[in-house]
Amino acid sequence: METKNSNVGTMDALTFEKPQVEDGADMWELVKNSTLDLNSSYKYIMMCEFFAETCVVAKEKGELVGFVTGFIPPEKQDTVFVWQVGVDPSQRGKGLASRLINQLIERVAEKDVKYLEATVTPSNEASQALFKKAARTYDTNCEVSECFAEDLFPGDEHEAELTFRIGPINHQ
Repeated sequence: METKNSNVGTMDALTFEKPQVEDGADMWELVKNSTLDLNSSYKYIMMCEFFAETCVVAKEKGELVGFVTGFIPPEKQDTVFVWQVGVDPSQRGKGLASRLINQLIERVAEKDVKYLEATVTPSNEASQALFKKAARTYDTNCEVSECFAEDLFPGDEHEAELTFRIGPINHQ
């Protein structure tokens, strides 16, 4: 049974935990073998070390099969910003991304976080659906606004980024 407001939750054969620095390399490998934007391996290790309270890893039999990285922006202490959600292909279609987001929301409840934000490209329908589902799960709003215009990114490979703002979240 999945638990609320705990460091470790279980459901099926999965566990949900705060990441350890040793998880950073596995997070990087998961992203490297996916269509997600690959950040440096240092970024994943750093997130595990300095932002473990706002990150969640999902493991099956001790192997990392999913993660969410996030942080609380200094200027928005009532908001958790989701940087990236990664799910191993073996877990796709099982609702793992939603469960990771829910674990994150429950974890930051004690910090009086009322909003979840993420940026999503217009063509990323899966992520758009994920954040809209989070708003429905918590019976709250999902506001979408422009964040970073396409011309801010170097080269021609990156779309604009839209901000998805979910909340206020009522933690009960």
